[in-house]
Amino acid sequence: MRTMDETLPSFTADQPWTRAGVSRSPRRLRWSRETLIVRGLQVLVGLALLGLWQLAASNRWPDPVLAKTPLQTWHYLVHSASSGELWSNTRATLTAVLIAWVLAGAAGVVAGVALALLPRAERVLTPYLDAANAMPRIALAPLFIVALGINTSAKVAMASTLVFFIILSGARAGVRSTDAEWLRLSAVLGAKKHQVFRKILLPVATPAIFAALRLGLIYSLLGVVGSELISARNGLGQLIAYDSSTFRMEGVYGILILLAVLAVVLNQGLGLLERRLLRWQPPADR
Repeated sequence: MRTMDETLPSFTADQPWTRAGVSRSPRRLRWSRETLIVRGLQVLVGLALLGLWQLAASNRWPDPVLAKTPLQTWHYLVHSASSGELWSNTRATLTAVLIAWVLAGAAGVVAGVALALLPRAERVLTPYLDAANAMPRIALAPLFIVALGINTSAKVAMASTLVFFIILSGARAGVRSTDAEWLRLSAVLGAKKHQVFRKILLPVATPAIFAALRLGLIYSLLGVVGSELISARNGLGQLIAYDSSTFRMEGVYGILILLAVLAVVLNQGLGLLERRLLRWQPPADR
C-alpha cells in the first residue's frame, strides 16, 4: 500500500504549478498565440472595410453627397480635434453616459435583486414593468427635454430609461439561476437569510449582473446620443445633427466612427474590470 506522500504530486521550486498541479506556462503561451492571431485578423478586417469604403467613394457608387473618402473623414476629425470642438462634445456625451449608467445601474441591481427575493411583489409589479419597458424611448425624449431642458439632465433621464430595465432583467435572472439544491442545503445547515444572500445568491447572480452592466453601458451611450440628436446644447449627437443638416457627411462618418470606438473601449474596459473582480470563477465561465 502506498503512503500518502507517495500519492501526492511532487512539487519543486522551479516549476510554475497551479493549485491543480499543472504548469500554466504552455496555456499562457497558447492563449498568447491565439490572441495575436485574433488581433491580426481584426486588423485585416478593418483594412478590408477601409479599402471597400475608399473604393465605393472613389467610384461614386453611393450618391455624390454621401461619397466621402476615409481621408476626408480623417481630415475632419483632425481639424475638429485641433479646434477643441471634438473633445468638448465628447466629454459632454461621456459625462451623461457615465452618470446615467451609474444611477440606473445601481437602481436596476437593487430593484432586480429585490424582486427576485420577493415573488409576490414581483407578480404584482411585473405587468407595470413590462408596460413601461415596452414604451418607445425615443417618444419620451421630447417629454424629458420639455421637463428638464436641453441639458445633461434630459440626456441622463433618456439613457436611464434604457439602462434600468436591462440591468433589472439581468439581476432578476441572475438570482433566479441559483441552484435549488444549494438553497435547501443551506436551510438544512441552518444558514441565516443574510448568509444565504451573501454566500450563495449574490455570487451566483454576479456574472449575470456584470453581463447586464456591459450591455447597459452600450445602451446608455445609445440613449444619450439619441437624446442629443433631438435637441441638446452639446454632445456628439448634436454634432451629427448639425453636420447632416449642412451636408458635411465626412463629419457624420467621423463622429459615427468615434462613437463606435468609444463603445468598444467602454465595453473592453468593463470586461477587463469584470475579469479582475471575478477571478474566483473558472476561466471558461468568464
